[in-house]
Amino acid sequence: MPDTAALEAAFDDAFARYRPPGLAVGVVVDGDVVFARTRGELAAGSGQQVDRDTLFKIASNSKAMTAAVLARLVDQDKLDWTDPVVKHLPEFRMYDDWVSREMQVRDLLIHNSGLGAGAGDLMLWPEPNLFTRADVIHGLRYLKPAYSFRSRYAYDNTLYIVAGEVAAAAGGAPFDELLRRELFEPLGMRRCQAGQWRRDAVGNVAQPHRREADGRQVVAGGDGELVEDVPMLAAGGIRCSLDDMLRWATMWLQPGNAGTDGTALSYLSPAQREEVWKNHMPMPLSKRMREWDDSHFSAYGYGWRLTDVDGTWKVSHTGTLSGMYSALTLLPQKGVGIVILANGNMEELRTVLGQVLVKRFTRPQDASLTVAHYAGLLAARGSADAAAANDAGATRRVAVGPDDRSMTTGRYVDPWFGEVALCAAGEGVEFRALKSPSLRGAVLRSGDRLLVDWHDPDVDAEAWLSFHGSGDSTRMTMAKVDPDADFSYDYEDLAFQRIGDCVAP
Repeated sequence: MPDTAALEAAFDDAFARYRPPGLAVGVVVDGDVVFARTRGELAAGSGQQVDRDTLFKIASNSKAMTAAVLARLVDQDKLDWTDPVVKHLPEFRMYDDWVSREMQVRDLLIHNSGLGAGAGDLMLWPEPNLFTRADVIHGLRYLKPAYSFRSRYAYDNTLYIVAGEVAAAAGGAPFDELLRRELFEPLGMRRCQAGQWRRDAVGNVAQPHRREADGRQVVAGGDGELVEDVPMLAAGGIRCSLDDMLRWATMWLQPGNAGTDGTALSYLSPAQREEVWKNHMPMPLSKRMREWDDSHFSAYGYGWRLTDVDGTWKVSHTGTLSGMYSALTLLPQKGVGIVILANGNMEELRTVLGQVLVKRFTRPQDASLTVAHYAGLLAARGSADAAAANDAGATRRVAVGPDDRSMTTGRYVDPWFGEVALCAAGEGVEFRALKSPSLRGAVLRSGDRLLVDWHDPDVDAEAWLSFHGSGDSTRMTMAKVDPDADFSYDYEDLAFQRIGDCVAP
């Protein structure tokens, strides 16, 4: 059995160091929950405590659930992994007609489409926005590939939206209904939510947070009473509790057992369980993976990342949304599953605490592998990265007026993102995206370049603006000011054409 005192110490050290609004952590070994701790609040200052039933956004940990639903449909002979996508979605198109015809259901899950990382993600977030799943699928035909089809790994979300709609078409029900029918109910994941639901009727829902400059955690992008179905459901829109996620982990680790309430956990055939965890697409093996974990390979399965750590197999995924972080790590040869859920921007906490908890099972004799140890390693790396990032756009900024000759105001359109306005606002100029209300900001000059400084503090990647041509033939492109910003700000995939002058509000 694990050293539960060491698990307790890791939890307490991580909470004290990073001060998340709320944190839920659990460990299952050989089908038994051996550790479960929660601390903090649903919303900072609310007094409502996080517990094992609290719902968190699991973000991209939703991908493995989408793959499991598809695997169930394969078991039911309703589709095959090698089916062309157009067999189930005749309207599906990629930029290249050959790729449109040749793309199979399996390709939707393994990030080999040829698109650049995060291509089309601006149709999914920042939330809320006005894009639909139909918009996302239609927009794919305009996204130019960065690589050859099936030639390399590049993480995407948009094709998981397609995967969800393939499942809906083959399963004969909307994807949120399929999740309930084929996943939540069979596995007894009673708190998980998908589609549209009411916050107060469900209750006990963690809210996302951002940290202010003074260190306070404040709710950012919190839920209204009606939680809407979101286009990104299949890629990252599911919410679950700690106990739900521990049950999900147990299904993978103990396929032949049943839950304590008699719920059968063996709900995928051995063939499909094996298929989901195959090394379908090679992934880069990072220096940190080699140094921290002595890893020798890295690959992507159907909704899972696969590698080795200290000589044992590791199956895992993370989830990242603004103000919500999750991690699920499985060590199948040791029967171990580890879940981390936090309702703040807690990437470092997730990395450090996840690493320490894994080491309690892969190198239990090494007491030096603590939260402080891994936090120190990240701090040393972060200092160098911060110095480089501070150079990006650091030149003094000044607002520009509508008569600035380095740009052409007006209305512009991109074929997949839609229309934006670059128009006078008071004495300055404002960028406004019609279908993504959070992408609204002031145009500033930094040196000899123009950038957009977004009004919404949760949109944390500023964008350079560049103009080509003149008059009605003007084209506008965008790029991240910080090239290391989250790839979901895929400004580089935008190609705007001017369509007319600004109009009065």
